[in-house]
Amino acid sequence: MTDSRAGKRLWVAYEHLAMALGLGALALLCLAWLPFALLLHPLLPRRLGQPLGRLVARTGFRAYLGILTLLCACRFDLDELDQLHHAGPLVLAANHPSLLDAVLVLSRVPNTVCVMKAELMDNVLFGAAARLAGFIRNDAPLAMILDAGEELNRGARLLIFPEGTRTSVFPVNPCLPTAGLIARRSKVAVQTLLIEFSTPYLGKHWPLFRPPALPLRCRIRLGRRFDPPADVAAFAAELERYFRIELGQSSVTVARSDHHIRQAQ
Repeated sequence: MTDSRAGKRLWVAYEHLAMALGLGALALLCLAWLPFALLLHPLLPRRLGQPLGRLVARTGFRAYLGILTLLCACRFDLDELDQLHHAGPLVLAANHPSLLDAVLVLSRVPNTVCVMKAELMDNVLFGAAARLAGFIRNDAPLAMILDAGEELNRGARLLIFPEGTRTSVFPVNPCLPTAGLIARRSKVAVQTLLIEFSTPYLGKHWPLFRPPALPLRCRIRLGRRFDPPADVAAFAAELERYFRIELGQSSVTVARSDHHIRQAQ
């Protein structure tokens, strides 16, 4: 019994250490690139700066996930994303269970631009790198749609979370019409991404400094690819139904974990 309690305490201590290592590693990687991003963004033309910014983001995020795998008992199954390397322009519509979602996708899919919250674009740590990579702010809807269309016309993939925020009620929140509107205007398909976590780490109800429940497992599956919709509102409802069906079974464990987190707060 004593050995069991000691082992449990050691494991809890390791979970706290893993949290510190994970958050610290991401901050250090961002800080290392920050002065270069600040300098290069006003100096480089877009045709040079954006590819460089996206390459560095993908490389840095892959390194970060490697650190989480090696030191923090995290396991990522992202191989299906490699099928998108030569797929051409797509709207990548993903569910949004965690703050790590964009990191996971951007680490594996080249030439991907992300629609980001304005406060993250203005953040001291992330903003300069996001601007260099040509990521898109979400606080001006018309400008967002126009910028997204320009990126798709240039052959990029656009990562967007149709829920508009992290999932608060699993398996998925109501979906907004933005993804369908961009796809219709740009005449590109919508490729769904199904993101599944073993626990809702860094989800809507998971405080930033709450340690993860290890081992943490994450998988991203390629879902259905939808043609550009004619009816944007109907498409948003169809997309939500699709996510609910595909994520319904895997969300049971996550929902239970989410319930326990709320009770503990």
